Amino acid sequence: MRVVIAEDLHLLRDGLALLLESHGFTITAAVADGPALRDALGNHRPDVAVVDVRLPPTFTDEGLQIALEARRATPGLPILVLSAHVEQLYARELLADGAGAVGYLLKDRVLNGDQFADAVRRVATGGTAMDPQVIAKLLTAGGAATPLSRLTPREREVLELMAQGRSNAAIAQRLFLSDSAVSKHIAAIFTKLDLPPSDDDNRRVMAVLTFLNAT
Repeated sequence: MRVVIAEDLHLLRDGLALLLESHGFTITAAVADGPALRDALGNHRPDVAVVDVRLPPTFTDEGLQIALEARRATPGLPILVLSAHVEQLYARELLADGAGAVGYLLKDRVLNGDQFADAVRRVATGGTAMDPQVIAKLLTAGGAATPLSRLTPREREVLELMAQGRSNAAIAQRLFLSDSAVSKHIAAIFTKLDLPPSDDDNRRVMAVLTFLNAT
């Protein structure tokens, strides 16, 4: 998989490149500012972009806005955003098109190389990778009148873990459930959220996006 990295801190940028290369990714560009990111995304057409929210020259949300601009030009372009802090507005902007292939992780998640590489791979293949703290922030801001009100507390727990990108087996282990119980909860979630029949991976992504956009 081909990756473009945008991070203004030299050591972190090189560290991300080395980490991903060691997990079999190809780094097509590693840039330090917004204009260079725009050029890299246009020229290299990567399988996934790993982007710091705040980039020079403005150090506001330039990285995110340029990534979203590229995603509008190339619908579905996978984007994994890195941030030092949880910003609810950034998460909502990232999720606004409802297309999947997005992630939002805090930078300290990079310290676990295997988990970070798995998150990049999951986003590149159309899934989601949302930091637990991002999900918690969205939930705190959310209201009760959403499609999620149909879900039981246990089904909501399962859906939160799905949003983090956890597999059925990982959800079962986390919630002390059997694999078959998790499968039944997920089937109930699909039904209650009125997700049309399709392959399970696609419905899984749609359920997560319904969850994140409704909170």
